[in-house]
Amino acid sequence: MPKSAKRRKDKAADFTKAKLKLGKGKQVAGNAIDTSFKARSIALPSQSITKDKDNYTPTTKRRLTFDELVAHTKHYGAATRKDALAGFRELFETYPHIINESLTTLFNSCVRLIGDEDAGVRKALLSFFTWLFPRIPKEQLIPHAPTLLLFTSSAQTHIFPEIRIDAIKFLDLLLIYIPEPVTSGWNQGGDKHGARVLEGYLGLLNAGTKFGENDGPIRATSTASVVLTAASKLVVLRSLATFLRQALSLTSRSDPRWYFASSFDSPASYGAFEQLLRPSSTYQDQEFPCRRWRDESDDNTGDEDFVLNEPRPSSSSMGAHQYLPDVLNMSEDLSASHAPGNIAFISNLARALQSTLVSTFLDYAPAVFSPSSNPPEVELDLILAVSDSVRSIYGEISHIQDTKNSSLLENLTSILGYMTPFFPFRPGGKRDIKIEQAFQDLNLVYCELTSLLVLTSRDAGSPLRSRQQRPSKTDNSKLSIQNDIVCDYVLRELSGGNVSPNQVPRSLTSAAYTSLTPTMWSLINTPSQSSNGVFGAVLEHGTVVSAKSALKKPTVDFISRLILMNTDRYYRGHFKIGQISQHSKLVDWIEALPKTLWELGNTDLALSETILRFLLRLLQRQPEVLHEKISRSLRSRLVPFFVVEHPVRGEIPGPFTKLPHGSTARRLALDVVATMQSMSFTDDKLYSSVSIAVKDTTDDTYWTLINL
Repeated sequence: MPKSAKRRKDKAADFTKAKLKLGKGKQVAGNAIDTSFKARSIALPSQSITKDKDNYTPTTKRRLTFDELVAHTKHYGAATRKDALAGFRELFETYPHIINESLTTLFNSCVRLIGDEDAGVRKALLSFFTWLFPRIPKEQLIPHAPTLLLFTSSAQTHIFPEIRIDAIKFLDLLLIYIPEPVTSGWNQGGDKHGARVLEGYLGLLNAGTKFGENDGPIRATSTASVVLTAASKLVVLRSLATFLRQALSLTSRSDPRWYFASSFDSPASYGAFEQLLRPSSTYQDQEFPCRRWRDESDDNTGDEDFVLNEPRPSSSSMGAHQYLPDVLNMSEDLSASHAPGNIAFISNLARALQSTLVSTFLDYAPAVFSPSSNPPEVELDLILAVSDSVRSIYGEISHIQDTKNSSLLENLTSILGYMTPFFPFRPGGKRDIKIEQAFQDLNLVYCELTSLLVLTSRDAGSPLRSRQQRPSKTDNSKLSIQNDIVCDYVLRELSGGNVSPNQVPRSLTSAAYTSLTPTMWSLINTPSQSSNGVFGAVLEHGTVVSAKSALKKPTVDFISRLILMNTDRYYRGHFKIGQISQHSKLVDWIEALPKTLWELGNTDLALSETILRFLLRLLQRQPEVLHEKISRSLRSRLVPFFVVEHPVRGEIPGPFTKLPHGSTARRLALDVVATMQSMSFTDDKLYSSVSIAVKDTTDDTYWTLINL
């Protein structure tokens, strides 16, 4: 059989020579063996036998030194950078003495990780800073604030939203430990740290504005329109509220009883009234070092400070002098003016944040105030953050008696209008202490904002204001309705009845009562019929509060000022003690003060001093309410404070003898009795009790002197 053409062709191919192509090398045979090889070297200088090892260098368990960890923070691998941060903490926990000397190098290497693109690295850095900052003294942390704030504010404007949110978390940490550098220059604009941080907040909220412009439309400063989730918006708003609270507390000194100032004819007269009950023990209990100058150092002792600590001067030697802090505080109270530039800036900021705060409240209020279920935690915290920001901004503006703030009052009225349908705020689901506390905080904020608006609008409606600046009848009607609702809430809070039928009444806390004092004053200082009811409820509440309760001090402080205010000739308010129908409750409260003094003893010298100062001013000014019957009752009730007559043991020293010798409270108690003695009462039982209590003590001479 003839061979096929294919077989003949394959057989001939074994003896043909392949033609070479241009530019191509010689083809390698299919059965050729590759005999080439490659060699690689591994350099391990740290394991060289020629290298000297320092066995005293601090290292981690992985034998990494501080310098090696610093180098690892710049590694391209995210896991290595994260491990470096864990190594820093391990190294500092084992060798805490190297923290202070390593701060500069540490921060210079770690701040770059604030804007790291890996979320795990940023979380590890935040955890490391949270552990590290409490271990660094504040004075050593502040010099590094510019570096920390530079990279943090830069991360606020990062292209990735998650890095911006994490930058806010770093700011929260800085606001806790070094708030001054973070808020410095926040109201001045330019390249100040506080201004850049505030612009970062507004950019995240899409509520930017060109600072320094008081008029014109709001201009957005955000670099990207990113819709934040509820959790992310909570981080930003909560941090913004903290920033505003810290900034306003550092740039302006607000009087805690500012609401009384408008009832006096001048700031000077109000400042003089405030000095009546200001306790001096605040400063006398502090140790002020007294030093004597020396011209030369002592070669024997080696002391080169040229000063010598001397014992603190006694109170008797300084009786005719005033403490410098008292004088400075008095001058600051008298000059309660704020810088015009600061007022304009806050006004512009309030205008910029108005839409953001209102929209956030309206978005989450229905879910939070649902009557059928407990509020979601994130949404509730968002409402709290909004209310905190509103209180910080408008609380500062409402302190200023400025006719140009009418637009700000309109904005505040608008916010309260959105909150009014939900007031009083009550949880709708199962009872939870944390949720109840949050709702109480919301109620207190609403009451405080309403009182701010009432007091400011009342001043704006005075005849000295122009017609354009006076509130309209519609606004007055809305404000009157809000004021009535607040009045009912305050009365229920004071009586402990602001709870549902299946809940146990809960008393007010000291902080809550202090927050309610502006509201109570706005309700009392009004010509309406509700004034007597509120004042009577305040008196009843102040009488039944226990002397050992933390609530006793703010109640005594508030009620005593209400009474003494009517004895001041410069007082111009509506509230008059002579016109009230709660005379019996007022007498009961005054007559209960000696019992409070007896129960306090030496446990709370500041409160005892406040009560004694009030009694002394009351006796000196002789108001209409202090008739002879009350004076005799006070005189007899003060006897057990000095000497207690026991049926078996006889005369026992009273709580007066437990007060520290030479203290202001002891001298004030003697002054009160001496003032009563000057009123020529025939009963001398109190006088003899005081004489027994001060016998053979340092106060015996003083008692004899003031009775001459």
